[in-house]
Amino acid sequence: MTTDSSLKRGLAVLRLFAEHPSQDPRGHTAAEVAVLLGRERSQVSRILRSLETARFLRRDPVSLRYTVAWELYARAQQITEARLRRDGRTALEGVAADTGECAYLGVLRGASSVTILESMPPALSSFVSWVGRAYPAYCSDAGQALLFDADDTEVAAVLARTAFVRHGPNTPADLTDFLARLDAARKRGYSIVDQEAEPGLYSLAAPVRDFRGEIVAAVQVVGPRHRLEPTTAACADSVVHWSTWLTAALCSTEAERERETEAERGRGRGRGRDTEKERDTEKERDTEKERDTEKERDTEKERDAETDQD
Repeated sequence: MTTDSSLKRGLAVLRLFAEHPSQDPRGHTAAEVAVLLGRERSQVSRILRSLETARFLRRDPVSLRYTVAWELYARAQQITEARLRRDGRTALEGVAADTGECAYLGVLRGASSVTILESMPPALSSFVSWVGRAYPAYCSDAGQALLFDADDTEVAAVLARTAFVRHGPNTPADLTDFLARLDAARKRGYSIVDQEAEPGLYSLAAPVRDFRGEIVAAVQVVGPRHRLEPTTAACADSVVHWSTWLTAALCSTEAERERETEAERGRGRGRGRDTEKERDTEKERDTEKERDTEKERDTEKERDAETDQD
């Protein structure tokens, strides 16, 4: 048996444990795995022992049943975190290109949302970095998105020691107020925070899920209210699109992820060209207006000169 085929069979066994959890909390027997895979028991037993030796599976010494070892979950978590940062940057660059505004990736840390990645358009690159900056979850767009799956009791537990300090004119007054806003955000599919974190600040966020289906981050777009509020629909489309893309990237194989990334970059370049064309067209219009204005001024001067001569 080649190394490649051995690897494929080992992965098939691990996939079975993920897709067909045993009704017995102690796990599957070798015979059960063999039946589910449609393979000989002796062959399956060898694969199970190899996976146990590699610490991917754990064998109960009494029942002789196999379960997934906690080390595998730990490794999967490490891989997810690494891919979240790597692919998260692509997603944020996409949001920044779509909206022309600053994009961020936030995670939940206690009762606060913390920025772990950011992407700024060239025109806004002089802004101070928000990486490592924490915002109270109750007045943060990411805070709402990160709590989408939590029920009222769980949210109350997260915010149990939180004082609802007023940071902006629309800061939630208390837990009941926050829960109502959170419920509206869930129904909408994304959160909108309008001057809750600070005066004049407007932001939107959508949740990102990992291979377990659990929310691990939120894609955000943040900027001045006078710029973002009129473009809420476009900003919402962007954060939802890229949070969905990032979720798919965290759940896909490496080859699938690379194809998706390249495809999105191509679409991003297309959007960038379209945006550039729009900007050039707008500049041309402004130039034409200036020329027309200049002509009108010259005409007016000529009229004034004729009047003076008369």
